Amino acid sequence: MEQYADTVRRICMLHLKNAADSEDVFQDVFLKYALHTAPFESPEHERAWLLRVAINACKDVRRSFFRSRTVPLDTLLDQPAALPDAHREVLEAVLALPEKYRTAIYLHYYEGYAAPEIGKLLGRNVNTIYTWLTRARQMLKEQLGGE
Repeated sequence: MEQYADTVRRICMLHLKNAADSEDVFQDVFLKYALHTAPFESPEHERAWLLRVAINACKDVRRSFFRSRTVPLDTLLDQPAALPDAHREVLEAVLALPEKYRTAIYLHYYEGYAAPEIGKLLGRNVNTIYTWLTRARQMLKEQLGGE
């Protein structure tokens, strides 16, 4: 848990944009991990499994009846008050991307996954991931007005 807690927590915040829901999913992910009996092939397989479970759990929360009928009290943009303006602008731009692009950008730039690994994690063709990354970079470039 010490090794992957930060990664799982960040992926939950990225998808849910709500601290309370993120903590619930975080606990569910590590409960599933504790109950998981099959051995992992490698540390990379273990990390990929945790990320996949976290992403799927976040999707389940977003699709839930309760979630679709309520409005969150806080948002991710309100929480990181200590961020410099330059980082806040980038964070807002990344969060404004459609989910598939936002996930691809996060896994590539923040978690260090290559496109083939992201493709396996998300169950998509590697060329689709390259396309998503290219489109996301273009959208960010337009939003941020930079190189």
